Amino acid sequence: MTDKQTLNPPQRLLMGPGPINADPRVLRAMSAQLIGQYDPAMTGFMNETMARYRQIFKTNNEWTFLIDGTSRAGIESALLSMLRPGDKVLVPIMGRFGHLLAEIATRAQADVHTIEVAWGEVFQPEQIEAAIKRVQPRVLAMVQGDTSTTMNQPLGDIGAICQQHDVLFYCDATASIVGNDLPADKWQVDALTVGLQKCLGGPSGSAPITLSDKCVDWIRQRKKVEAGIRTADHQDGIEPFIRSNYFDLGMIMDYWGEERLNHHTEATSMLYCASECARIVLEEGVDECVARHKLHGDAMLAGVQALGLKVFGDINHKMNNVVGVYIPSEVNGDQVRNQMLNDFGIEIGTSFGPLHGKIWRIGTMGYNARKDTVLQTLACLDACLQANGYKGPSGEATLAALAYYHGQ
Repeated sequence: MTDKQTLNPPQRLLMGPGPINADPRVLRAMSAQLIGQYDPAMTGFMNETMARYRQIFKTNNEWTFLIDGTSRAGIESALLSMLRPGDKVLVPIMGRFGHLLAEIATRAQADVHTIEVAWGEVFQPEQIEAAIKRVQPRVLAMVQGDTSTTMNQPLGDIGAICQQHDVLFYCDATASIVGNDLPADKWQVDALTVGLQKCLGGPSGSAPITLSDKCVDWIRQRKKVEAGIRTADHQDGIEPFIRSNYFDLGMIMDYWGEERLNHHTEATSMLYCASECARIVLEEGVDECVARHKLHGDAMLAGVQALGLKVFGDINHKMNNVVGVYIPSEVNGDQVRNQMLNDFGIEIGTSFGPLHGKIWRIGTMGYNARKDTVLQTLACLDACLQANGYKGPSGEATLAALAYYHGQ
């Protein structure tokens, strides 16, 4: 028997830590017809997308482009291209995704050093500087917003510390970009990668990246163009070469640059998607987009607190776009989430590692960072808590959120 059923996903309101519902304008952009990868219209779209993401990242970096793949593809491309086998890398870990950076760096055969704080805390600049002095790494790799803990790591002083000690500064900001401030040039970030499926309001599948001149100069020293596309003008860099062909940023930059090296076929629909994500944010304004995420994130915070739910972690360093709350002891967390999903069509998240089964994570991101979605989610959570034996306040969540909105 052949399954001929038409794809028809259920309607959901995604209010977890990501992915979120894509903006309808992004979905329309993705449905546009394909064109050849070297069509002048196509290369024009590529250049336009680069310019848009320079504004998103608040950078003048020439090398600002897309990696074809999910946000993890961006992370791998950066770390595999920046780290030689044996190079020291320092990874400050404050949640699941710091562990991911250490995992990828280990697979790149780097000499990985880590420092950790308890989940729910962030690092102080002096902690990172002390570790840099001790380890003397080539690269510092860290996460800005870690959705596993909902914490937003302050980065304002980190770039200057790295510059002082001649360390390349890599940051993964997949969950935090345009929901929290991140001026790449001002904060002296050498390599920054993100994804679309959080505050940028798109689906997973493309990873915008920006690289400083210093980082590009280092990466190009290890450049190697594959035999089938190399010319007499191509000269290999120094061993050890970048240990991935697909994630070799040297060749990818030549694809996005004037040479248009035939490294891969650009994922055209995702190019349209990523470009439209950026266009929508720029139409609103980057700072205004951050402010919108803070507004609705704070309203969600007020609502869950009015329900008597205890907020996880250091609220002073909470991401604007996601909040973690402890699951009340008298309710089954999975049953509440399942009822929200099956009866109301609203999804919230659990967490990982030491927080699995202990907290819910509720997001207000991208297209879903709106007043109506916040109020719907709070009303649904309130009803499902009461239906599952919760002993705390009821009927207060939406009123508290509305009061917050009216006070702004």
